[in-house]
Amino acid sequence: MNIGLYQSAASLAALERWQDNVSQNITSAQTTGYRKRTIEFSTENAGEIHPDSHSKLGQDAGMPAVFPKTSAGINYTSGETTPTRNELDFALQGDGFFEVKLPDGTMGYTRSGEFRLRPDRTLVTSGDLEVMNSSGDPFVLLPGGGAVTVNQDGTISQGSTALGKLSIQKFANTAALRPTAGGMFTAGPGAGMSAVETPSLMQGYLEQSNVQPLREMVDLVIISRAYEANQKMITTIDQQMGKALEALG
Repeated sequence: MNIGLYQSAASLAALERWQDNVSQNITSAQTTGYRKRTIEFSTENAGEIHPDSHSKLGQDAGMPAVFPKTSAGINYTSGETTPTRNELDFALQGDGFFEVKLPDGTMGYTRSGEFRLRPDRTLVTSGDLEVMNSSGDPFVLLPGGGAVTVNQDGTISQGSTALGKLSIQKFANTAALRPTAGGMFTAGPGAGMSAVETPSLMQGYLEQSNVQPLREMVDLVIISRAYEANQKMITTIDQQMGKALEALG
């Protein structure tokens, strides 16, 4: 068995996974509050190689057979905040996620504060998901209640009437968050959710994604070159094995 052939094939699989993440980042770069998908590379020992045909397994020392290993992750650093002048656009500063109700009744969490009103005055996301207040109910505004204002701590008011506080949650273990479409997350077991007692919000602003498109394009070039190098390696090994078989008859 030619171990180099399998190592190159494993490298191609790892590069394809990285390319998938980079492509998703580029596609979602303009999605409000989106968090960059990342890939970390490491190595995994899969036994030993014994170049000497006379060596004995388990007795003589061999060379480690190392294969590439990938681990997917998410970058939770904050994105750039841009002004919109829309009174229902809110940008979170620091830790926390807005809590919203998903279609199946469970809770979802997002950094996107791009909200609007349904005809029934319920505050919803751009995807029509209900925004929750700190009491666990959907946020409903008053008809004809005047301009909407939000304090830095997430309290929404209409005129002089305080309507309640936005539900903003943080997680001790972000690795337990499960990404879904549109930059949304759901909390898995062990996420360690707790309310952000003193959040910091900006009204009339939105937090953009934390993706840097130029960096992603550079990564695509690196992936392409590494992919070509491994393909050439596989072709070279295959040709050498073919010549060896011809020579041996």
